[in-house]
Amino acid sequence: MPSFPTFVRPLLFCTMLTLGANAALAVGTVNVRQSAALQSQGVLLIDVRTPGEFAQGHAPGATLIPLDQLPQRLGELRRAQDRPIALICRSGNRSGQAQIILEKAGFTKAVNVEGGMNAWATAGLPVVTGAPPR
Repeated sequence: MPSFPTFVRPLLFCTMLTLGANAALAVGTVNVRQSAALQSQGVLLIDVRTPGEFAQGHAPGATLIPLDQLPQRLGELRRAQDRPIALICRSGNRSGQAQIILEKAGFTKAVNVEGGMNAWATAGLPVVTGAPPR
């Protein structure tokens, strides 16, 4: 990297991460760091695991909508239909299924978080425990 003042490097890193995350939105997948960057910009993060899995550890600010409830709860997401929505599960499989459900329902900006919470925790991103709010 060229020589920049110390304070510029974190700004460049964040800018590059954000640009990468926004580009990933076009292809339907994001990695966990891109997901965290998007979430800090207001992207809705939906966790599609079970309530028990969610309680054991989830990304801060994630909303729990278990995969088996997603089709019945699409109405809750209609207000965000034109916004990017990131979907996360344990490994990326269930969130990939959720992405298909949302796309079929007209959600054009749903992305799958590659590697799910396994990758999230491995990347050292914050994890919180506890049941979802009622």
